[in-house]
Amino acid sequence: MSITIKTAQDIEGMRVACRLASEVLDYIAPHIKPGITTNEIDRLAAECMVQQGTISATVGYQPPGYPPYPKSLCTSVNNVVCHGIPNDKPLKKGDIVNVDVTVITKEGWYGDNSRMYLIGETSIAAKRLCAVTFDAMWHGIVQVKPGAHLGDIGHAIQKFAEGLGFSIVREFCGHGIGQRFHEEPQVLHYGKPGTLEELKPGMVFTIEPMINAGRREVKDHGNDGWTIVTKDHSLSAQWEHTVLVTETGYEVMTLSAGSPPLPSFVTATKT
Repeated sequence: MSITIKTAQDIEGMRVACRLASEVLDYIAPHIKPGITTNEIDRLAAECMVQQGTISATVGYQPPGYPPYPKSLCTSVNNVVCHGIPNDKPLKKGDIVNVDVTVITKEGWYGDNSRMYLIGETSIAAKRLCAVTFDAMWHGIVQVKPGAHLGDIGHAIQKFAEGLGFSIVREFCGHGIGQRFHEEPQVLHYGKPGTLEELKPGMVFTIEPMINAGRREVKDHGNDGWTIVTKDHSLSAQWEHTVLVTETGYEVMTLSAGSPPLPSFVTATKT
């Protein structure tokens, strides 16, 4: 399958979808505190989507070899790397949770993003992991420009995170997105500069590194067909933005009023 280059009209549709996806995370943020269940987070997100006029891309989503996904978003707590299914277990002080939201607009465009949330006062190690993962994502984003390569993104993320003693999950990656949830290209979070596909204006894809405090190996958890955890039980974190390749650089499309401030080494959300 070839990489889809988005037209100016397509890009406008994507901007709306991505902003709305980010606004779902804004909506739930004040409620994410000790005692809330991930099922309640899921309910709040579904409520927000109804108000927006969007629908969840994950409810009933069933790629080959997977059971239908049952919820409106993914909530990955502590050592869960990705695809955690919301449940009735309350979050407790010291937990960290990734909330991953993908919405579909009435026009059929998908917006995909995720953020980390710290539950009450967490350990220094947990705070550092979440902060390093956020910065690692942005180290990848700032590589995006016409003529660069996907390997440049992965290399920047890998060099930064591994240089600080963390490990990169390799089984899952970013992806192209548009009027389908997952398109080409695959966006690896490790790699060599100058390798893989060349970036061209109009490409839209996610950058969503999953970074572990311990070793990079992961495994299935239980028998739900979705939840992935660290093999050594160490903490894992993930951040995700959807990014457009512009004529001169990049545009981060999944931004809204509640998006976290940029890292100190980033000067702009568009170049």
